[in-house]
Amino acid sequence: MNQISINSWQGVQEEVLRRIRNRVWKPGAQIPNEMDLAKEFECSRSTVNRALRELAENGFLERKRKSGTRVARHPVAKAVLDIQIVRHEVEDRGSVYSYGMLGREIKMPPNGVTFALEQSRGEEMLHIVALHMADGAPYALEDRWISLSTVPEARNVDFTIHSANEWLLENISYDRAALTIYAGSASKSQQEHLNIPHSSPLMHLERQTWIANKAVTHVILSHMPGHRIVRSITN
Repeated sequence: MNQISINSWQGVQEEVLRRIRNRVWKPGAQIPNEMDLAKEFECSRSTVNRALRELAENGFLERKRKSGTRVARHPVAKAVLDIQIVRHEVEDRGSVYSYGMLGREIKMPPNGVTFALEQSRGEEMLHIVALHMADGAPYALEDRWISLSTVPEARNVDFTIHSANEWLLENISYDRAALTIYAGSASKSQQEHLNIPHSSPLMHLERQTWIANKAVTHVILSHMPGHRIVRSITN
């Protein structure tokens, strides 16, 4: 077994998921306890705990304090995370798309971004702020951080011509993503860029992507009031 893959919670998660999918551990079967798995994978128990906790949250495992952890008999339905190109979203609505970059700089990201990207320490990243428009009106405000250690070529891309959203999806692969959707009042800068009244409600899509456990990007897309999201559901 590849020792590098089991030194992190992601590696433990991948191996546990492999065993479930290959039916090494069949539906309803109890899996080894955290201490035994930690010994097998030569990692800490907390590493195993995080891996199993996320698999339980995603419906692959059922965890009970007294009876241990079992493979779920009927994994719950999950939404498919299909990352969209904003230009396509606008054009699919029958609107004319336009785009403008509002800011670009290389600097240290805030701690919240570093934490969300699961980095143990901060590093300088490319920060892009841009506005997506539909029929000349604000559609979404993009606040994005790009890891230059993972995507060094982003340093030389002219994002006044290409949106970071579209360029990344067309040029950079990712094998894992996380999405948080939440509502909140617009900040002062969001009010100005989106041309909306004070305290207007916005829908925020906060997303992180990784490739081989290396951070690719962290982005918050803030959508105008009334924005709707439609996604498919799969088992």
